[in-house]
Amino acid sequence: MKYKNKQGFTLLEVIIVIIIVAVLASLAIPRFQRTTVFARSQEAIRQLSTIRESMERCAMFNNNLYTSCTLATLDVETPGIGGATASPNFTYGSVPAPAAYTVTATCVATGCAPADWITINEAGILAGNNVFGLL
Repeated sequence: MKYKNKQGFTLLEVIIVIIIVAVLASLAIPRFQRTTVFARSQEAIRQLSTIRESMERCAMFNNNLYTSCTLATLDVETPGIGGATASPNFTYGSVPAPAAYTVTATCVATGCAPADWITINEAGILAGNNVFGLL
């Protein structure tokens, strides 16, 4: 019995290629997710630092008191604050007291838990629930 010259792939070759692609995907997807989380956390830290600088300027013009320094009255165009475009990843909130304040960034992006947050205070100290793996 003679076989004619057939072109194409055997089932075994196709299965091997599928297995190789699956192994590569299983290595790449977690790395991509960690990179996404890291990028989001950097966005929050950058915005919190900008807000902190603005809070310090506001207090300087108000006898070193933070009570009149709210996110809506700051001189910064931060997404999600005042009239600025909302951030797709975070919402920001502040708790000013006469001599201190805390600004919080809460993650609202897809894949975030409601408890994912980072804060900064008047001393520039960052805190959070360490979900982002930075603190």
